[in-house]
Amino acid sequence: MIYVFFAHGFEEIEAVTVLDILRRAELDVTSVGIGSKTVTGSHGITIHCDMSDRQVDIRKLDMIVLPGGVPGTLNLEKSAVVSAVVDHAATNDIWIAAICAAPSILGHKGILDGKKATCAPGWEDQLGEADYTAADVEQDGKFITANGAGSSVKFALKLVEVLISKERADDIGSAMRYNTK
Repeated sequence: MIYVFFAHGFEEIEAVTVLDILRRAELDVTSVGIGSKTVTGSHGITIHCDMSDRQVDIRKLDMIVLPGGVPGTLNLEKSAVVSAVVDHAATNDIWIAAICAAPSILGHKGILDGKKATCAPGWEDQLGEADYTAADVEQDGKFITANGAGSSVKFALKLVEVLISKERADDIGSAMRYNTK
């Protein structure tokens, strides 16, 4: 199971792009609304999620995805459920993916210390002792970070690559006419 968390003020492109591409890959992915199944993004787009955070079950967790956006990132970080799921994933070697400002959540917990990571410009000082790379998408072990909305497709395809294969990610990217050059 993959959980993509949606908190009020999330960055719509980052959250929906990931959800869409993971579903194209036919992965078991669920959108999770923080506080409610209905959540509104930072640009006024309202999404009806598959479940609310009260329904989260970490027993079959393969990956968590934290979209960015402000105040979405701050609202994710305030969530006791998100905090517990992040801690569980980090402790149990489960994939954690975060984009834009959301890597700051991992940085504040010290989870990225000594790891390569990227984030939205201006959030670098929120990554703890991570090795900030400024890459569009960065992977270090089971941690994948990305720098923002413009990298959402690349980020989502990286998630498909690590969960299935590079070939599957390339096939999806090609079918979408995603230009990798």
